[in-house]
This record gives sequence, structure tokens and C-alpha cells, in this order.
Amino acid sequence: MNFLSDNIVGASVPVLEALMRANDGAMPAYGGDDITRRIKARFAEVFEREVAVFLVTTGTAANALALSSIVPPYGLCMCHKEAHVIDDECGAPEFFMHGAKLAGLPGVGSKLTATAVSAYLEGLPKAIKQMPPKALTISQVTESGLVYGLDEIAALSAVCKAHGLSFHMDGARFANALVTLGCTPAEMTWKRGVDILSFGATKNGCLMAEAIVVFNPTLAEGLDYRCKRAGQVISKGRLIAAQLEGYFANDHWYDNARHANRLAKLLGDGLSQLPGVRLGWPVEANEVFPILPAALNRALKEQGVLYHPWTDGSLPANERVGEGEALVRFVVSFATREEDIRRVLDIARSASARQAAE
Repeated sequence: MNFLSDNIVGASVPVLEALMRANDGAMPAYGGDDITRRIKARFAEVFEREVAVFLVTTGTAANALALSSIVPPYGLCMCHKEAHVIDDECGAPEFFMHGAKLAGLPGVGSKLTATAVSAYLEGLPKAIKQMPPKALTISQVTESGLVYGLDEIAALSAVCKAHGLSFHMDGARFANALVTLGCTPAEMTWKRGVDILSFGATKNGCLMAEAIVVFNPTLAEGLDYRCKRAGQVISKGRLIAAQLEGYFANDHWYDNARHANRLAKLLGDGLSQLPGVRLGWPVEANEVFPILPAALNRALKEQGVLYHPWTDGSLPANERVGEGEALVRFVVSFATREEDIRRVLDIARSASARQAAE
């Protein structure tokens, strides 16, 4: 029962089948094949407009290269202080931005608000000694499992427009957010002012397939060369494209995300009903962040349930992790079985009952 992340499982069957079909025979290298051409056209259909698409193998590559295209070496890019780009990518964005800086801002649930971003921008010195702000990046879903609503995205975009900033979305769990909001990809991105997107698929069924999707054509200039210099123009590029064909076919990506979100809600609801357990943040996608009594935390681990401890820096102001408690993270994937969720809940209920009887 492993809930450490949604990138610990392999690829889904439709993705693997598409990969096997693409594996047969010889095709032009470095993205010159028909499968790559088809998938780029498919992205245009998905987003309801012409887009520039650059296929890469990892989310770190997508984020770092996307940000490098919108932030010059002397520039500043704002993000949440717990965002993946600043906390989990070993400085890759700043490396590929050639010295540009990430500025981490606070926010409940790892979310940025338009008010907070605007206040930060207004407070920056305007002298040449200060790196000028050039971009904003948000995580959809956030590192606390929350989903930016359409109005929130639009409000952040308005701040970006007012200050001449580019707006990037790290969509590592893009499909999970779409399912939660019940909107279209276009409505969650360019129709709300997003300029460039890191489109994640690896966490939701692909083997290793991500994409940089550019809505503002001026930002795509030179990205192909940036990708090549970063080792992300793959000779057998059709094998990345093929994964995405299998991913999109018959709305498979939506099905995967719906499954993960549904089981995460089942887990969150079950845990939150136990004595002494509460959720640090609501379950809005495929992650669950319960605050557990120490005895229950130990019991779950003793029974082989795997999950990560988590930071409490973005909890609501009226919430805290008390002595003898632990804030942890469970991540549910497209491959998680409902019986695994029910088994975890059975273990937790039994442990809570024993604790109450002592």
C-alpha cells in the first residue's frame, strides 16, 4: 500500500499499447515523424487554438525550459515558497534561466493570491539594483493538494498583465485539476490569461512524457534550441509522442484523473471521520493531507502503509500540528485500487478503536 506519490507506478495499458505500436519499424528521428506531427495537432484540438508544443521527458525539464523562455538572466520570477520549481528541482529553473532568481511568496494551501502578488510587486524597489519581476508561476494542483479556481487564475493573470509579467502554469497534475473544476483545458489556461504551460502526463498514466505548451507565440521563439541544448530533443522522439497519443485517446487521461480523485476523496472522507484526525486542507484532487495522532501514524506505518511526512508552513492561520500529531501526505494514482483504500481505512479504524479502548 504505497501512497508516496503518483509517479511511483508504471504506465497505463493504453499508453503502453500506443508505445508498442510506435516501436515497430523505422521513422524519422528528432520529432520529424508522423506521430509527433499528429500529437502536436492534437494539442491544438485539446486547447481549441493553435499552440506551440515542445515534447520533453520530465516535469523539471518542462518547468525549467518554460521559465527560461520568459525570464531573462537579470529577471525575477515569483512563485509560492513551497512550489515545486523552487523546492524540488535542484535549482534547475534558475540554472536554465542563467542566473535569474525565483522569489518564493507565502500563501495558505501553497496558493498565491492576486492581492498578495500585487502587494509584493508594489513593494519592490524600482532601482537598477533590484532584479525586475518578469514572470509568475503557479502550481496546478498546488503542493498542498488545492486547485486554483478559474476566477483565481484570472485574477492572477490580471496582476501579471498590469505589471507586464508572463504567466506560467506548472500543470504536473493538470488533468486532476480539470476534473475537479469540470472545465475545458482552454478555460483553465489561455482563456484565463496563462501564457505558457508545463503540461504533465507522467503522474497520470504516461511512462515519461511531458510537454511545454505555449499560447503566446512570441514566447516560443528559441524554445526548440533551448530544448536541444538541454538534451530534450530526443532522437526517438516518436516514443514520447506515442505515449501522449495513448493518453489522449478515448479521454483516457480524464478517466485516470477521475479515478485518482474519486479514491482520494474516499480516503480523505474515511480518515477525517476517525477520532483525533482532521485534514490540513480539503481534498480537491488526488492528494490527502491528514493530521494524524502519533499512535495512528505509528500503526499505519507498522502495517506497511507508505506515505510522506509533510510541512505545515501553509496551513490555515487557525490550524496547527500539535504535540503528538503528524501532518502527512497520501497521494492516490490512476493505478490505485479501491481495495487498497479500504484496507488502509480498516487498519486506521482498528488502530483508533484499540487506542480508544486503552
